[in-house]
Amino acid sequence: MEFSYYMPVRVISGADCVLRNANVFDPFGKRALIVTGKSSEKNGALSDVACVMHQLGKTYKVFDGISSNPSAQSVREGAALARSFGADFVVAIGGGSPMDAAKAIAMLARQDAEDIFSHSISEDVLPMIHIPTTAGTGSEVTQYSVLTNDRQKTKMSISAPFLFPKIAFLDGKYMRDLPQSVTVNTAIDAISHAVEGMLSVRANPITDALAKEALKILMGEYASLSSGKYSAESRQNLLVGASVAGMVIAGTGTTPVHGMGYSLTYFRNIPHGRANGLLLPAFLHKCAEKIPAIISNISAALGMGIADFSKKISALLGEKEHFTDTELHDYAHRAAQNRNIHNCAAFFNEKELYNVLQEAIGNHG
Repeated sequence: MEFSYYMPVRVISGADCVLRNANVFDPFGKRALIVTGKSSEKNGALSDVACVMHQLGKTYKVFDGISSNPSAQSVREGAALARSFGADFVVAIGGGSPMDAAKAIAMLARQDAEDIFSHSISEDVLPMIHIPTTAGTGSEVTQYSVLTNDRQKTKMSISAPFLFPKIAFLDGKYMRDLPQSVTVNTAIDAISHAVEGMLSVRANPITDALAKEALKILMGEYASLSSGKYSAESRQNLLVGASVAGMVIAGTGTTPVHGMGYSLTYFRNIPHGRANGLLLPAFLHKCAEKIPAIISNISAALGMGIADFSKKISALLGEKEHFTDTELHDYAHRAAQNRNIHNCAAFFNEKELYNVLQEAIGNHG
């Protein structure tokens, strides 16, 4: 049995973990660029980090120009600020978009890249501390940065071992005022990461063990996700489950579910986690015909068959969006070009991807 697994992030979890571990920030330098969206002021995460900065006598600049699905232009703006400010390290606060953007900013602050998506990333990257405020992406424990590529009209990832953050703080209190839609969509994203990790050609005993634990935690909060009623413990569980699922894809990567979902996000502005949720059940149904043993293992981890899982995800998603056949053919073609097409234990050609899309979101009226 040959495999490797690498996830070098120190994870610190618990209530007020940022404030209680201020000393962790100390070795990273005197000047921090804080990369975030607009919500970190409201949820208290930014004030906690500012408190730590003042306590340690550090200076900081806030770059809050990150919106959903960050572009190459926005990360270049952040990198320019990091350079002009002389930042020693980066603190990312937010959901997947600020955290992914922060990785590209930390890289571009030190490296010249004419094309971010083809650039060969060296180890000269600003060190990063990540503080997720949604429970879904797992970016705080991965080496991936997913950005919008307008030239290709899709989302694309850049990846290198040097893009792993140094520290991740997990405190569910920053999620207490999240809208129900965001909580559900991000949780589905995390569930998709764990399931896709088990489908990956790079799955191994460590990633499978992590995936099973992530699904146990995340599906254990299904009642909370359904009702929209969350205790502090529920929020923390979702955050930890999402981080564990992130550890899965740090080792395995994702599958065509993500490749298909990128088009839903780019062209129809459907949130990433929701896009995965719309597609994952149909993809699993098709995988059951190709790799039944792996699907049986996933069903055991979910604690239910794929049909029941599909019903539960559909209940969380509510009414689905409508797509034309032309759109579905286009999305299938684009997904067939995505490199994660080869990362699934079951290979899907363009026609089969179209069949998945048709079953998942086609017009069945």
